[in-house]
Amino acid sequence: MAQTAPLQLAETYEGDIAISEYLISEKLDGIRARWTGSKLVTRNGHPITPPAWFTQNWPQEPMDGELWSQRSDFETIASTVLSHHPDERWQAIRMMVFDLPITDLPFERRVARMKKLVAETRHPNLRMIQQFTLDSLPALESALDNIIRQGGEGLMLHHRQARYQQGRNPGLLKAKRFQDDEAKVLAHLPGKGKFKGLMGSLLVESRQGQQFKIGSGFSLAQRRSPPPIGSWITYKYYGLTQRGIPRFASFLHQRPRADIPH
Repeated sequence: MAQTAPLQLAETYEGDIAISEYLISEKLDGIRARWTGSKLVTRNGHPITPPAWFTQNWPQEPMDGELWSQRSDFETIASTVLSHHPDERWQAIRMMVFDLPITDLPFERRVARMKKLVAETRHPNLRMIQQFTLDSLPALESALDNIIRQGGEGLMLHHRQARYQQGRNPGLLKAKRFQDDEAKVLAHLPGKGKFKGLMGSLLVESRQGQQFKIGSGFSLAQRRSPPPIGSWITYKYYGLTQRGIPRFASFLHQRPRADIPH
């Protein structure tokens, strides 16, 4: 049975902000996790079962973070973290702490508290995401381009005075070159030409109820063995058409059931 955890979610950065009022970090594409003070759970409250040594002597204070290893490694991270049979692959995983669910402290003070908790714990698999500052929007654009060139996904902007709150928080923004979302796989459509005999595209349904096809972003191995019907995938896109269909939708990866946001 999943446990309800009041998680904070980001809104989308759209420019025109006082950038010096924000602390900035890289957006990591791993498995969102909450340390309750005694155990790890997913964003939906499902239990995560790491080896006992992974959380040994962690603080009793709840922490929000991303279970992550390196850029462009989501499938390996997900299969490791969401397995009920933990193995040596956990050696590469880090809990990258990015917030504390304390509602009465501004983010700037929560950052100081996170630093203290992580430093005092001295556990090699418990880290804190680096927070940095920028002084202009052009500097933000440059930093975003640099992260993407290195294979990163984007940046997170957190207002220094923002309080932690459940649901979407206008004081927490994600900056990316594309948008992404989740969709449910409805059907495998056959390929043509060089993809004859393979999956050509997926018919999917978005969380908003829109049906559309995704035919790009797949490796040959994924076309031979596509995401199962009924599973959820993450796709990227560039805005919506007048009918509300994602433009230039492209497959990113299959999403584990335990990590699908409600």
